[in-house]
Amino acid sequence: MASVEAEMTDNSKASNPYSRLMALQRMGIVHNYEKIREYSVAIVGIGGVGSVAAEMLTRCGIGRLLLYDYDKVELANMNRMFFLPNQVGMTKTDAAVQTLSNINPDVVLESFTLNITTVDGFETFMSSLKNKSFNPNSEGTGVDLVLSCVDNYEARMVVNQACNELNQVWMESGVSENAVSGHIQLLIPGETACFACVPPLVVASGIDERTLKRDGVCAASLPTTMGIVAGLLVQNTLKYLLNFGDVSRYLGYNALKDFFPTMEMKPNTQCSNAACMERQKEYILAKPSRDAAAKAKMDADSLVAEEFPIHSENEWNISVVDDDEPDKVSTITSGSLPVGIMHELPSADKFESDPAPAETSNPIDDLEDLRKQLDALNAD
Repeated sequence: MASVEAEMTDNSKASNPYSRLMALQRMGIVHNYEKIREYSVAIVGIGGVGSVAAEMLTRCGIGRLLLYDYDKVELANMNRMFFLPNQVGMTKTDAAVQTLSNINPDVVLESFTLNITTVDGFETFMSSLKNKSFNPNSEGTGVDLVLSCVDNYEARMVVNQACNELNQVWMESGVSENAVSGHIQLLIPGETACFACVPPLVVASGIDERTLKRDGVCAASLPTTMGIVAGLLVQNTLKYLLNFGDVSRYLGYNALKDFFPTMEMKPNTQCSNAACMERQKEYILAKPSRDAAAKAKMDADSLVAEEFPIHSENEWNISVVDDDEPDKVSTITSGSLPVGIMHELPSADKFESDPAPAETSNPIDDLEDLRKQLDALNAD
């Protein structure tokens, strides 16, 4: 793929690899698509969902991807849409870098082959998220969004802990063990429920998740379900980063019925996660200024709408009649249309009117003549 700096323009030539993406900007869907080059996204778990999400973001021209996993590619992974047989034995992060760099060499790829649930792995994970070398002017951490694509509760809780401590927005995703349902969820520390606010029922019941796996039973995996969940995850990632459309707070997927439930989960005011409670306090304290800023923006937008009416020109001479003034009518008559406008149908043909009937004599004179004729007969 050609250099992004040279090619990510409004040029719609077939040789431009970004022309279809830039069409979003030309059509007014996205205000400034080029900003995607400034964003960093971390993907934790390069499995069925994470690998496809990484490929989609790479094709979209994301600026930087951080990839985390500790597994190796196996032949059992070939049912998915990313890994290749010749990559068996490679770590998933190395295989991902190999594939993604061939797709788009302009994306900055950073791979971390580690287990984030270990002490050392967690420290490296936190340190890498805070690294601002890619964009020194970025606010908060060194990444704009974290995507959790792991397949177990323990790893999700680690991502949750890190993001709560760093006040980092992240998205969680998952596919069921039977591969016919999945979900994505946006988590904003302090504003939405964190992953510890509403734990899964089995975990809340005190059951060790590691004892749930049945010996000899492998979890199912459908590339279709994985691809759909990855697509929903990346679609909402783009909406969040490029500020267009509505970002789903929670979106489920049931493959058997093609059902997409949505919901919004508020934070638990008695959450067991101390960092989450701290973020909730900060969110409440900042609410007045945040609401004032939102109101000011709304007022500014309404002023702009008043100053610049939607129809600034009226080339058709259309006028609006006030209901309180019924006597006012449009000045345009049927015979006087603006230049360039014509009647859709021709005027009706004019038929000659029937000739006026001939004048008849006065009825009184007729009676007088009749009387004289009768008198003449009687005289005979």
